[in-house]
Amino acid sequence: MADQSITINDLEKIHAYLYEIPKSYRSDMRASARVFANQEMLRDIIQDRSLWQLVNVTTLPGVIGYALAMPDIHQGYGFPIGGVAAMDLDGGVISPGGIGYDINCGMRLLKTPLQVKDVHDRIGDFATALYRSIPSGVGAGGKLELKGQALDDVLGGGAQHMLKLGYGMPEDIEFCEERGRLEHADPSLVSERAKTRGADQLGTLGSGNHFLEVQRVEEIFDATIAQAFGLFQDQIVIMIHCGSRGLGHQTCTDYVRTMVPLLTRWNIELPDRELACAPFYSDEGQAYFKAMAAAANFAWANRHLIGHRVRQAVQAIFGDVAVTTLYDVSHNIGKIETHRVGGHEKQVLVHRKGATRAFGPQHPAICSAYRAVGQPVLIPGTMGTASYVLAGGQEAMNVSFGSACHGAGRKMSRAAATKLVKGAQLRKELQAQGITIRCRSDKELSEEAPAAYKDVDSVVNIVNTVGIARKVVKLRPIAVIKG
Repeated sequence: MADQSITINDLEKIHAYLYEIPKSYRSDMRASARVFANQEMLRDIIQDRSLWQLVNVTTLPGVIGYALAMPDIHQGYGFPIGGVAAMDLDGGVISPGGIGYDINCGMRLLKTPLQVKDVHDRIGDFATALYRSIPSGVGAGGKLELKGQALDDVLGGGAQHMLKLGYGMPEDIEFCEERGRLEHADPSLVSERAKTRGADQLGTLGSGNHFLEVQRVEEIFDATIAQAFGLFQDQIVIMIHCGSRGLGHQTCTDYVRTMVPLLTRWNIELPDRELACAPFYSDEGQAYFKAMAAAANFAWANRHLIGHRVRQAVQAIFGDVAVTTLYDVSHNIGKIETHRVGGHEKQVLVHRKGATRAFGPQHPAICSAYRAVGQPVLIPGTMGTASYVLAGGQEAMNVSFGSACHGAGRKMSRAAATKLVKGAQLRKELQAQGITIRCRSDKELSEEAPAAYKDVDSVVNIVNTVGIARKVVKLRPIAVIKG
């Protein structure tokens, strides 16, 4: 295996927040690798294999421009988390590791007209209602179990099908990336094992870094965009972070296993088998693309149903209160998009793994309500730290294939975090900060402790300064629900 150690000296500084590993660094690179970061972040980044993984991405057939990493980059499977790569449709590949095991892990942010003063005395009751309404934890199942054609209808129809079943409101679909459905999904290409794993998991959070948070708008950076998004000072919002659960994980596993034995037939040599891929227009490449879309639809349906349950919980505790969707964004997905390449508009396959679409103002893919200001970009922090709402900037279309970061990004493994942080003590510290916690597992709290993550303020400031996405508001948690 090639040397996996990359040092700061191997990076060339393009500007204050952009560094490049040139194509000349390794003979098998087809493009340069670029990372958005500052010097302090780089010292953390080089501690794991994430930059080595980013260099590996540049070896894939058909890679266009640069393999890119956002400031929340950390080691993943094949691709680093926080990685973005665009592939030529004709000569390029599609890689499950470039999309991730939790297909369409993403964020949904719900707005209420409530203010902090309206919920202060009942936040404990509200947190408990959410915890009871939305199952969380490893393998947790929900109240809705679908099999056969009923599950296939969800895989084909996504959030839009959940609306037909009576969950949510039409406006939820309008404010959802791709309107909550990828049309090319083919449920028949999702294995029975994957379907079995997902059958009872709609409307559930899962475990790990997935969460549901009740938050307040703490600070407004751009009043005009905040108004366009319907956000105001001290407003209560609810942030949902989850994905496709066991169904998405199994789908990724299935297609990695399919592709690895065929690499020799396709004359594809890889520095790391975790980069297993297939030519995009091969039978296997198209099968994964359509199965991935079905798993993505499942994830949108999952967040949509959770949103419906949140709306019910709000109204059960606070009465007839309007709960609306600000936006729903994807983190782990591969999509055909049109970008400017070499001075010309070109369709490419964009892999985003732990990265958020951040289309700038006037892009036709943005819903009409936000088109003038740019797509909402939802960036979660960690328990006890801030989260952010940003708006996609025009510079993202120039330098990052319309992509921004997706969170703070880990700087410490879960195992290391549990050794450093005691969950019971963290629970007390968070509660002392006025944050209500609903989580049975102290170990889960330890694994997701703020100390295990980068400083979200610094991560967000980089994408804001570069112009990839503009800061709109800062959110602060007042209640956290985890598996």
